[in-house]
Amino acid sequence: VQTCRGSHTHTVAQNADEDGNIYVYVSGTSRVRDDEELAGCSDDSPFENPESALFRIEVIEIPEDNPAAAQIVNRPFIFSDPDSGTLAGLWDGGDHGDGTQTTSQTNQCHDITTYPDIGLAAGACSGNGILLDISDPSDPQRLDQVIDPGFAYWHSATFNNDGTKVIFTDEWGGGGRPRCRAQDPLTWGADAFYDIVDGKLQFRSHYKMSAPQTDTENCVAHNGSLIPVPGRDIFVQAWYQGGVSVVDFTDSSNPTEIAYFDRGPIDTEELITGGYWSTYWYNGRIYGTEISRGLDVFEMQPSDFMTENELAAASLEALKGTVNAQTQEMVTWPAVPVVARAYQDQLLRDGEIDAGQSRELTQVLDRAERLLEADNGNRNASRELSDLAEQLEEEGESRRGITRKRYLELAATVSGISEAVR
Repeated sequence: VQTCRGSHTHTVAQNADEDGNIYVYVSGTSRVRDDEELAGCSDDSPFENPESALFRIEVIEIPEDNPAAAQIVNRPFIFSDPDSGTLAGLWDGGDHGDGTQTTSQTNQCHDITTYPDIGLAAGACSGNGILLDISDPSDPQRLDQVIDPGFAYWHSATFNNDGTKVIFTDEWGGGGRPRCRAQDPLTWGADAFYDIVDGKLQFRSHYKMSAPQTDTENCVAHNGSLIPVPGRDIFVQAWYQGGVSVVDFTDSSNPTEIAYFDRGPIDTEELITGGYWSTYWYNGRIYGTEISRGLDVFEMQPSDFMTENELAAASLEALKGTVNAQTQEMVTWPAVPVVARAYQDQLLRDGEIDAGQSRELTQVLDRAERLLEADNGNRNASRELSDLAEQLEEEGESRRGITRKRYLELAATVSGISEAVR
């Protein structure tokens, strides 16, 4: 399928619908092709020509049983102003005043990340971050847009697993410049964290890797993915020669680095473009594509910030399968003892569970684990687990915030284990 601006990235919107069609969103960032090269392409201002290839994306419909019949079915102006009808309705380019960043004009998206399970997509669209309703994948509708005076180029977007937060990244300098030096602002070339509240994006904080880099290390926020630890929101991210950073953003107002890896500069005398272009978690490992040095595969080690149980829960066999960082799928953890222990570790780390209750939970889970390993049932053990699940649920109902959520998820997990050992 030919498009007027090519495809820098394209994103699958959902699995095949009831008619057997798959929809793909195309984010073209190249120049507009000449009309002689592809009929109908125009780089005119949308104020002059409403058929301009600028300020829009393409939606391609692919019949699953006949991909050769794929075609463009929509070219929505997702940057338009709904009040005035202006097609170029978002950021027009330029700075935001003294001491601010020069932000690109919003006439394209670099990346669009879809989350079909919740019917939303997040677009990193040069000058703005946008939130889209994709309940009708053939006709995405903009719900909200945000701007940041420290962002130069909105590059990529990632939802948390619950679909209640979005991370946007800023590729200040295009990835080829040193942007993580001691003198560089911590809000430029960084991540911006937003909560989704009633269909709107609410800013919470910025995060930028904190270790100063040298003048010979190209460094800026780039591609990453979630690490599926139950009870937490954790993101592993590439920073070119800044290395790899693992960030806990469970509290989106206070993202915190919990692990990192940094090789150091390729050359200490001159800048040679290199470093990690992407870091993706897959089946218990982190895969880092290093531009100059090849592929690195990492295994996280337990620490004060991440327990052995949390890592094991993120690496369960039941979670293994296809992972696409731009078409996110909701992770659901099975009701097994290691998942319960992960929640327990989090409550212990935060001082939210008393020692006696924690010991009882450990003993009950140890017994359940032995029964499951032996494939034996035991009604007394099942009843004990069920009673404990009720206690944990009652405790959770009396708590607030993330502690409440962890108690309730722990209770549901223990209840599921009770069913398994009955």
